[in-house]
Amino acid sequence: MRSFRIGSAFGIPIKLDLTFLLVLPLFAYLIGSQISLTAELLNDLMAAGIEAGAITGGLTPWILGFTAAVGLFVGIVLHELGHSFVAMRYGYPIDSITLWIFGGIAALSEMPEDWKQEFTIAIAGPIVSVIVGLGCYGLFTGVLFLDPVETYPVVTFGSLFVLGYLSILNVVLAIFNLLPAFPMDGGRILRAFLARNRPYARATEIAAEVGKFFAVLLGLFGLFPPTNVIMIGVAFFIYIAASSEAKRVTMKAALEGVAVSDVMTPAERLHTVSPDTTVDELIRMMFSQRHTGYPVMSNGRPIGIVTLDDARDVQPVERDAFTVEDVMTSELRTISPDADAMEAISTIQEEGIGRLLVVDDYGDVVGLVSRTDLMTALDVIRSSGTEAPTAQRELSG
Repeated sequence: MRSFRIGSAFGIPIKLDLTFLLVLPLFAYLIGSQISLTAELLNDLMAAGIEAGAITGGLTPWILGFTAAVGLFVGIVLHELGHSFVAMRYGYPIDSITLWIFGGIAALSEMPEDWKQEFTIAIAGPIVSVIVGLGCYGLFTGVLFLDPVETYPVVTFGSLFVLGYLSILNVVLAIFNLLPAFPMDGGRILRAFLARNRPYARATEIAAEVGKFFAVLLGLFGLFPPTNVIMIGVAFFIYIAASSEAKRVTMKAALEGVAVSDVMTPAERLHTVSPDTTVDELIRMMFSQRHTGYPVMSNGRPIGIVTLDDARDVQPVERDAFTVEDVMTSELRTISPDADAMEAISTIQEEGIGRLLVVDDYGDVVGLVSRTDLMTALDVIRSSGTEAPTAQRELSG
């Protein structure tokens, strides 16, 4: 997601994804265009006594729609802060809270594998949403009690509309999040209970399958007239996120105890190039050696990485005139040989790169680990059914 920071709350950066800038006016429009229908619903459910005619003229519906939409997303931030406070209490830092098209995401630096911790973190968000809903209802009843209709009819009915709307919607948000559709809150609660008497990876696989089942149901529900695009989008998100989370946890379990040094190509077997190698020579090396990326070394020190994509950017007729130094990436991504193999996978995925230089504490290159190295190691462990420590010894030999 592409996002930008708008501030912080209790030391946690708050970000807006670009998709949020699309969905906020959409929500404001949808709420504003259904003022009369929603007011009637609030009158039936909460005895609000709202006179729809007083809040449907001029710009009032759109102002109320925008106010309610902003209030909804404030409630979502508070929901995510609920998760965040509990996670920080257990010692898990929060990288950020991001608002996007489907709500909010609190980015934990690491997911807890203790089932009690995960349960408490997961349930905190819905509890906060219920509290926010009750708070809005308290303000709603306060406005009813004061009853300043004769003096400020538009303000009174508008306040009742927004507060009544938010009180219901926050409780609905809490209930919806408690659906066992992993990785939503309810799905994480399900995984926590499953992990009480199962391996964490197996509990994740079961929760992910349940989550994907609910995603299909939500998608089908969204297809029924009138088609709900948001519901269909949420279904796709749940399905993809559940699959991704299950894959990540399974990989982590398989690679437990495996270090980068066990799967890397060591320095003595590493093919390197010098900065003055021409791009034409580089491509011929890639063809003969079947490698698509090389560390660039100068005076025994790494100064960059050059890949096939870098070489492709040079026109064939100019490849003799350009050197590796002209096209290489000088911003090096490195990792320690003692780091976990899973950390290498995470770094490669987050950075969108294909390989990492493995550098020791003295800054010397001791090897290179690529996405292919890591996936091969993972395939060997899975295929052999070997436990990670034993797989470590086999791979290093």
